[in-house]
Amino acid sequence: MKRTCYFIAFLLFSCCTIFAQPDGPGVPPSTIVGLKMAFVTRQLALTNEEAQKFWPVYYSYSGELRRTKQGNKGDVLAMEESMLNVRKKYKTEFKKILTTDERVNKALTVDRDFMNVVRKEIQQRQGAKMRGPKQMKPKEQD
Repeated sequence: MKRTCYFIAFLLFSCCTIFAQPDGPGVPPSTIVGLKMAFVTRQLALTNEEAQKFWPVYYSYSGELRRTKQGNKGDVLAMEESMLNVRKKYKTEFKKILTTDERVNKALTVDRDFMNVVRKEIQQRQGAKMRGPKQMKPKEQD
């Protein structure tokens, strides 16, 4: 009986550790989504009430932009025109929630701002990896 309990415990522990391992190098996507939400919330200074209204509209906006990009890959001009139309459509939706033009314009560009921050962080980390650990300079002889 003890052997069976130990075996089951070992099996459960093994399964938990296998599923706890990340799929690949880097940060898990759920962490990036959380960081993006925090970044957007901070950049737009969203209140709790605004956030509850904003996020469903924002996710719809992001999804429509993604579909537009995928649907017009062959024609750059058509893709840009379609993306502009999506932005115009959602500008009025964001205006209902965010009230000021400044915040609405920020909402329409916050994706780019977040990606710039992420890109900069990746470059810094890669640069630190390339340089390796800091080496101490030898003291000069007197």
